[in-house]
Amino acid sequence: MVVDVIRSPAARAVVRVVVGILAFAGIVLAADFVASKNSTARGVVVAGIPAGNLDDAQTQAVLDDLSDRATRRVALRTSSGTVTVAPDALGLTFDRDATLARLMEQPRNPLTRVLALFGRSRTVEPVVAVDRGAVEVTLDEQRSTLETAAVEGGIHYDGVTPVADLPAAGKRVDRDDAMSALTDRWLYAKPIDLPLEDFWPTVSADVVRNTVAGAATRAVAGPLTFRGTGDIAVRLEPAQLGSILTFVPDGTGGLAPAIEDKGAVALLGGRLGRTERKPVDARFSMASGEPRVVPSRDGVRLDWDKTLASAAAVATGADASDARRVEVAYQPIKPRFDTASARRLGIREVVAEYTTSGFSSASGENIRLVAAEVDGALVKPGATFSLNTHTGPRGTAQGYVTSTIIDHGHAEQAVGGGISQFATTLYNATYFAGLEDVDHTEHSYYISRYPEAREATVFEGAIDLKFRNNTRHGVYIETSWTSSAITVRLWGTKTREVQSITGERHSYTDPPSLEFPKGENCIASGGNRGFTTSDTRIVTDARTGAEISRHTRTVRYDPEPKVTCK
Repeated sequence: MVVDVIRSPAARAVVRVVVGILAFAGIVLAADFVASKNSTARGVVVAGIPAGNLDDAQTQAVLDDLSDRATRRVALRTSSGTVTVAPDALGLTFDRDATLARLMEQPRNPLTRVLALFGRSRTVEPVVAVDRGAVEVTLDEQRSTLETAAVEGGIHYDGVTPVADLPAAGKRVDRDDAMSALTDRWLYAKPIDLPLEDFWPTVSADVVRNTVAGAATRAVAGPLTFRGTGDIAVRLEPAQLGSILTFVPDGTGGLAPAIEDKGAVALLGGRLGRTERKPVDARFSMASGEPRVVPSRDGVRLDWDKTLASAAAVATGADASDARRVEVAYQPIKPRFDTASARRLGIREVVAEYTTSGFSSASGENIRLVAAEVDGALVKPGATFSLNTHTGPRGTAQGYVTSTIIDHGHAEQAVGGGISQFATTLYNATYFAGLEDVDHTEHSYYISRYPEAREATVFEGAIDLKFRNNTRHGVYIETSWTSSAITVRLWGTKTREVQSITGERHSYTDPPSLEFPKGENCIASGGNRGFTTSDTRIVTDARTGAEISRHTRTVRYDPEPKVTCK
């Protein structure tokens, strides 16, 4: 029957038409396949950009546009707000080569190809990658703008009345949907809408209400008494407690009491602070004639965290009577320099001492003051001692008086004169202890009561005396003053012997003549010749005698001017 139908003239005409159409379509598809072999697929659109049937140059232009978009900041938008961030902050990357491959891929479905010939478009997604970890971090950083925070339940006080702060839901970015939105919409050069989801606080309204009726009411039912050391007790009245107490989420769905630190310190710190004790460093005493360690003492300070945690527990406990007590907690404070450290310094014997004399009464007063400042100074191993730094200013405010100094090569009167004699005494003590000379300056002309090339001057803010303790033991400085002499004695552990060799004088220079107006600042002088000399210090090991160091210092002394006062 079917064969008869096909044999009919009408049927054969229909078959011929269909076959013709199919043949024509095949020819057209074949021709299109050949024509589009080196072009992008017809009708494709990538990130909103038409990209169908493009040659290589045109395709690269589209990809350039996408690459440019990939460098621009990304606008993220929710109903709460909008932020812009760098693509790197979201871990976004654009794969140009993989996107090109997608654009060049010809559809296998003949119908798709035919529809494309008649203007039907289809979307090809660009190939992008998103780093979820980076997205999570960025969304967390931008939470205040993009999300609406949930309101946690809590309790505060109005006087002694607990007030319920009921919870409310918030809105946050749905992280899974955000990943999809970023992947799909990044390169469209438009704000990316991020979906939000509801989230609920951890504390329910029922928990808040039950806490108000229970623990929050008990907390202010009576006073709290804080007991510290030394029978110190401070009473905190219910209204005072209410001013610093709240109930906050405990992380497990409940509410926990929390006492505000600053407010508690303001209410309690005045009296309880008296129970704190500062630490006391170990020191050395010369009461027995030689350095003895005076032990250090630990200090204590209030441990507010533990004390307030204990107060919160007591306040919310079952006992609401007037006898509620909080034992104040303390933390020990260790001294910076303890007894053991002091004893390890090995300060037990005199390692060097030096005495100078021959000063005026005014200079002697200044020497006495500076000696008292330095007496008891401790120089730890490796530390550098600076005379100017240690004493600080040396002016009339500190009790120093006017005496003779050397200024620009001649004697004058100034506050603090005589300090250089102490500097010379200290310098020689450190010299014979074998300590390292860091910085010192000789007088401009020679003063006969000092050893040649082994003396020092100082001037506040300009010339200093510095030495470094280059031994493994501590150095304790003892000074003793009389109206005619000053002695500096260094204590420690003797490990070195020192020899001083003074060189010959040479290269003499004649003194100039100077004339100044009569007055207290003019000190007449007959003058002395200048000369050059040297000092060699040889440091040896006190036990073996082996030489440790040898150093020669050459000093040129200016001539002391002949000064006439007219």
